[in-house]
Amino acid sequence: MDLNQTKVIDQVDEKAIVDLASELIKIPSFKLEETPVATFLDEFFRDRGYKVDLQEVEPGRFQTIATLEGTGGGPSLMLNGHTDINSLTRRWRRDPWVPVVEGDRLYGHGVQNMKGGLASVIMAAEAVRRSGVRLKGDLVVACVVGETQGGEGTHFLMDSGLRTDMAVVAEPFGVGNLVTVHSGIVHMAIHTYGVTGHIRQPESTVNAVVKMTGVIDALQRVEFAYLPRQDMPDLPKLNVGSVIGGLGWDYILVEPPYIPDVCTIIVDVHFVPGQTVEGIVADIRRVLDPLQAEDPGLSYQIEIPPPESFKGRRRLVMDPLDVPTDAEIVQAVTRSHREVTGEPPKAIGAVLPFSYTANDTCHLWNAGIPCLLYGPAVVRGGDGEDDSCVIISEMVQCTKVLALTALDVPTDAEIVQAVTRSHREVTGEPPK
Repeated sequence: MDLNQTKVIDQVDEKAIVDLASELIKIPSFKLEETPVATFLDEFFRDRGYKVDLQEVEPGRFQTIATLEGTGGGPSLMLNGHTDINSLTRRWRRDPWVPVVEGDRLYGHGVQNMKGGLASVIMAAEAVRRSGVRLKGDLVVACVVGETQGGEGTHFLMDSGLRTDMAVVAEPFGVGNLVTVHSGIVHMAIHTYGVTGHIRQPESTVNAVVKMTGVIDALQRVEFAYLPRQDMPDLPKLNVGSVIGGLGWDYILVEPPYIPDVCTIIVDVHFVPGQTVEGIVADIRRVLDPLQAEDPGLSYQIEIPPPESFKGRRRLVMDPLDVPTDAEIVQAVTRSHREVTGEPPKAIGAVLPFSYTANDTCHLWNAGIPCLLYGPAVVRGGDGEDDSCVIISEMVQCTKVLALTALDVPTDAEIVQAVTRSHREVTGEPPK
């Protein structure tokens, strides 16, 4: 390592990383409820001299964008992590809001997706700041909302006009993996409609819930039209994630003597590059329309996005991602990973099963920002429990690698020189 790299690595403090992740665990931040974390981070960054933009994504809903300003004339890098967390499941044994360290594991709800990665990107910027090494370009730490909602926060950030030359998103896929490929995601509501009446005289009624059972069964037989990807062989995937039925659009659930007149399911489709939302809907209609033709009592509707009345619904489509593995940000993280670990990454490109999902990189890529995924590994709950944790040593390694990456982002002139060298190596001649 050179002197600047050593200075930065020396500022990576495991205790400080765990302490920050622990503070983040203590603040519940389900989607739509991230503002308390945003205000905590706003104070954290301001106290340390960052330029801070507390963005109001929706009325009363904030995210924190902090910038460690460079000296000028160099490329900029974004480190991106989301503050929203997954819903609590039923088999948690620990208090989800009390961080617990057990060996190399940090437990607490939300640390797995992705407050462990968020702490790593923040502390990577802190290692640079505390080292006294000045970057030429800006280092932006984007602590965004609503990734589990389709990327609302990063989408808003891109709409605000902020751009960096490169970006890394620290999703929890393991620091041996540089993920540059992932699926797309679209959510839709499918409604079935019925005719209500009392159970004492059901002859003229149509039960919307019963009709939906046929729809759900038919959805298991959808055959998508797509070009298979060898690196994502199990896609596309369709999942019926939730179902609700009752009386009226409020789905009244406490009057079971009456036949339900509306039933709604929320359907998730993970898809591959080349598929479109329009094509996916057409594929679904190919199994539902014949069902409707056979049953005059079946009336259904597909709605994209799901109705706004469903709190936290996924409004945005996340497009598939396929970043070239020779992109300079991929090469920069590869070099930093090797510098920290002494070994090359385990995998670059599509990494399964992680590539079977989507994340904020799609919005960055669509905005013209080369990007990839690199974050600390987690351990999912098992043996009858849902408690999840992040691996502390991987948080530390992620912090070191991303801090060195911030030092390694090349200037435009360096990129030209690298391409020139590669061209000469391949052709034996200088570029024309």
